[in-house]
Amino acid sequence: PAPPPPPPAPGSVLFILCAGSRDPQHLPYCSSECCIESLKQAKLIRRSLPDSKVFIIYRDLRAPGNYELFYKDVQQDLAVFLTRGEVTAVSPNGRTIAVDVTNSLIGENIRINADLVVLAAGMVPTTFVAPPPAQENGGKKEEQSQLTGDGKKEAEAAEPGAKILNLTYRQGTDLPTLKYGFPDSHFICFPYETRRTGMYAAGTVRQPMDVAQCVEDAAGAALKAIQCVELTARGAAVHPRAGDMTYPDFFLQRCTQCKRCTEECPFGALDEDDKGTPKPNPTRCRRCGVCLGACPERIVSFKNYSVHIVSSMIKAVQIPEEDEEKPRVLCLLCENDAYPALDIVGRKRLKYSPHVRFIPVRCLGSVNIIWMADALSRGYDGIMLIGCKYGDDYQCHFIKGSELCSTRMTNVQETLQKLVLEPERILFTQLALSEYEKIPGLIDGFMETIQGVGPNPYKGF
Repeated sequence: PAPPPPPPAPGSVLFILCAGSRDPQHLPYCSSECCIESLKQAKLIRRSLPDSKVFIIYRDLRAPGNYELFYKDVQQDLAVFLTRGEVTAVSPNGRTIAVDVTNSLIGENIRINADLVVLAAGMVPTTFVAPPPAQENGGKKEEQSQLTGDGKKEAEAAEPGAKILNLTYRQGTDLPTLKYGFPDSHFICFPYETRRTGMYAAGTVRQPMDVAQCVEDAAGAALKAIQCVELTARGAAVHPRAGDMTYPDFFLQRCTQCKRCTEECPFGALDEDDKGTPKPNPTRCRRCGVCLGACPERIVSFKNYSVHIVSSMIKAVQIPEEDEEKPRVLCLLCENDAYPALDIVGRKRLKYSPHVRFIPVRCLGSVNIIWMADALSRGYDGIMLIGCKYGDDYQCHFIKGSELCSTRMTNVQETLQKLVLEPERILFTQLALSEYEKIPGLIDGFMETIQGVGPNPYKGF
């Protein structure tokens, strides 16, 4: 039989932008490229079907950069009708589709009959897996825990149920993701990096983008992959401590199998055996030192960074006697944001108290509690910890370092109670590199607090 005739070309096409996007109940974010793509499709329709009409209903039309010129060009076409409005109903109307629009720019409710309706839906990455439905348990909702074949719980960091890469990481089978399902990275400090060393996210799996942006993004990810291969071949670390030739050394004879290092490692560089003893994977390691800060037995060290090395730096500072009225404050700064910010303060000749002694650390996540106990028992009057911001819009180069340090502050409070010292003697704060001007105020404000609580009673011991 002869093939059926093709359907007639549509005489009118209606685009509904943000179809399901920017909706807390569906897709809460904006995909940023839907508007431009819809304008491009409208232009192509008008070019191939000169007698057609195009309607575009939008909530906010976004055309960043030079795309604004393209937007203005589409506006010049009198057969393209654009209006802001809210679509309240889409229903069949004979051979056409009726679309009801309220709150339009023309100030009244309108109905448009179109031969074809196009929904500009948002972009969802392939790494997104919908969370399992919550179950009722005694009036409370509980999420179902995902179990692997051997009965182990799937990684809390990865999307539950993800089976794309099937990796053999303790933290899960796939790339850890952010709350919208995009792979975990930071758009300023490390846009291509993921928490899986040597695996780079590019294109729309990383964030919504158009074709031109995807091409540029793929080139950036490829260059990062080349860098990773070159550095790994030399036995060096990749981002952010590129070129670091050291590895963490574990004195396993004293390991208590507490599993803190394997659980807190942001990059899955530590697996564990049946007893809970850590099993290092050197090629995954970024040399952040989070395992060093996590270990209560202090069995983790690097050749150029260890608990003993930093403790020696802390103890090397001369502590004045109590009657000299010269307080000493120790400040541990993250080397990625806080320490460069302090450098900017110096270059701009901003003034702060001269009684502070600074020691950079790889990450606040590498800070071991013993350093604070050593400093306070040595006679320091106070300790400041300045690290990168954490949370949804985190800037920590090691993902959760600052957050882990903040969590460990509960143990520090116990140490203070044992030493019979005031909790005000320790200050933890978050700081971005661009907020360098806040450092003098933070230091001077903390010095006023120390003067209020008085000198450390351990001076001279």
